[in-house]
Amino acid sequence: MGSVNRVFLVGNLGRDAELRHTPSGSAVGNFSLATTDNWTDKAGQRQERTEWHRVDVWGRQAESLQPYLTKGKQVFVEGRIQTDEWNDRDGNKRYTTKIVANRITLLGSRGDSGGGRGDSGGGRGDSGGDFQQHEGPPDEGGEASQELNEDDIPF
Repeated sequence: MGSVNRVFLVGNLGRDAELRHTPSGSAVGNFSLATTDNWTDKAGQRQERTEWHRVDVWGRQAESLQPYLTKGKQVFVEGRIQTDEWNDRDGNKRYTTKIVANRITLLGSRGDSGGGRGDSGGGRGDSGGDFQQHEGPPDEGGEASQELNEDDIPF
């Protein structure tokens, strides 16, 4: 039996996306994404927990989305989990877990009444916000993503 490493997140950006380029010239964007769970505990009190995710996006998608990935913007992210290992200044092994996005859809921001870009004032149809990644980090060989229909999204 095979394995699956697929993540679907809907959340709000905690900061503006940063765009950088690798020494070989590949574009990579990164941002932090907040997802929040709400529930009522046994005592009837509302509880809330926010989880922060590091997200990387590569290639043309990173370049085209960077101006729109601003703090507070709500996005749908599809990708995979990746853990990087590195050594700190003292030589200790450290680990960073992140999401490598292959598809990002702009949904809106906290102040928007509909989907789409914050400056468009339009609904989801005006956003042009569904972007799909067809290339990965240089060391990944460019894994192609699979297109989803709206019926496939589990919410």
